[in-house]
Amino acid sequence: MSWTNWHNKLHKELQAKPNLLPSGANLLIAVSGGQDSMALLKLIIDLRTIYNWNLQVWHGDHGWHKNSKEIAKELKEWCELQNLKFHIAHTTKETTKTEAEARRWRYQELANSALRLASENAINPCNHVLTGHTGSDRAETLILNLARGTGLSGLSSLKDKRLFNEKLQLVRPMLSFSRNETKQICMDFHLPIWVDPSNENLNLKRNKIRQKILPVLEEMHPGCSLRMASLSERLEKYNIDQQELASLALNSLKKQEGLCRKELAKLSSTARATILVRWLKQSGAPSLSTSQLKTISQRISRGKPPGSFNIAKGWVISWVKESIQLHYLRQEN
Repeated sequence: MSWTNWHNKLHKELQAKPNLLPSGANLLIAVSGGQDSMALLKLIIDLRTIYNWNLQVWHGDHGWHKNSKEIAKELKEWCELQNLKFHIAHTTKETTKTEAEARRWRYQELANSALRLASENAINPCNHVLTGHTGSDRAETLILNLARGTGLSGLSSLKDKRLFNEKLQLVRPMLSFSRNETKQICMDFHLPIWVDPSNENLNLKRNKIRQKILPVLEEMHPGCSLRMASLSERLEKYNIDQQELASLALNSLKKQEGLCRKELAKLSSTARATILVRWLKQSGAPSLSTSQLKTISQRISRGKPPGSFNIAKGWVISWVKESIQLHYLRQEN
């Protein structure tokens, strides 16, 4: 193997985050055949001698175009030449008609494959599923969620890892790379790339951002994709800090009857909303929309009369002069 700056970049990333892909882990890599997943696969193959990983490949055939089966066949042949075990799942366009349905199907099939592999190897189960998401994907997600009017958590939603379940983790090791860099990696190593025609469909929102919006922003401010991805990561850390501070504040506000309304009302409206979000989550109550939180936060401020607010699924927040309480009212069938 010829050690390159690409290997060095990912190696340093993994050294800085030792729990992201632990040495000796059994990895299942989701590979579409596009440049991002092929760049990821190549770097992981080369680095496995350092980390002693066991690698297997998973491919999802969405059946969205007539060449999908041929792509799957050729990708399988290429992986077998690399001595990689190859797993595949098939669906049809009739079953997964939208981006959201395709994503749910893909993640569900990935999780099923990983759990099946884990059951076959109790000593070293497959607990890590890898995808080739890049910093460019993170920037696209930020733009898309920003346009939708998301909260802070939505602006940092594409994290480097998240739990599928209590044992299985989804890991995105390439978030420090841009799509231009994964393209260059494929060129440098003469990797095959299988282009999915559906990526050119501008009726799909993410494709429109990728093809129309980000290129304009990159032309105006070169390198902005990775800067936006970095901002998303910083927002993730800020959101974690905010939740930890909210927990501390919440503990000081708790009383036997609920929360101390007098002390909570001294805080700003946004601080009240943050603490209410944490309180609802700890209590197992349904989450509220941004507008609902704003309404409740205003209604419990100083000088406002007693009242209540129906959340959902039988949960109610009520407040009197001294306290704010959360109730669960059993719903009749």
